[in-house]
Amino acid sequence: MKINGNEIKPGNIIQHNDAIWVAVKTSHVKPGKGGAFAQVELKKIPDGTKLNERFRASETVERLRLDNKPYQYLYTEGNLASFMDKETYEQIEVSLDFIGEKTALLQDGMDVEIESHEGTPINITLPDQVTLIVKETEPTVKGQTAAASYKPAILENGLRVMVPPFVQTDEKIIISTEDLSYVKRVD
Repeated sequence: MKINGNEIKPGNIIQHNDAIWVAVKTSHVKPGKGGAFAQVELKKIPDGTKLNERFRASETVERLRLDNKPYQYLYTEGNLASFMDKETYEQIEVSLDFIGEKTALLQDGMDVEIESHEGTPINITLPDQVTLIVKETEPTVKGQTAAASYKPAILENGLRVMVPPFVQTDEKIIISTEDLSYVKRVD
């Protein structure tokens, strides 16, 4: 679907310079001289290369429609993670490089959303939060308040996060998959 350059919004997936890009930020600029344009920050899929581009209203770009399907994580073997389509039960394999640092958050049976374009995975979305067990952390220092500072902790999957001082070893905590930060302790 063709759209005008000034209609690009954050989150749109477009084809530009023979590559697939996601619009991260857009701002409309009306200079004193010349015509108005949209300043768009683009991020290349899947490698994450960034590009700032100007699009005038008279320019058109190809906006891509993505297929969004629910999948279930099965297992990891070598450099590939296997997922099962929850509707057709077909399996696909995705490179761990494609998933990136969030690979450590994958858990058996986890439900994820995979966006694809013409059968090629473009993006993977994990649940907003995951529950993990703290395997190693420093002991609590007496008199230290919860708001004073966070301490490092190593989780069951080897991930290092900062946790409040009251969190102890072998406790379950909830981590945000967005920024890999501590959310709360599980009671």
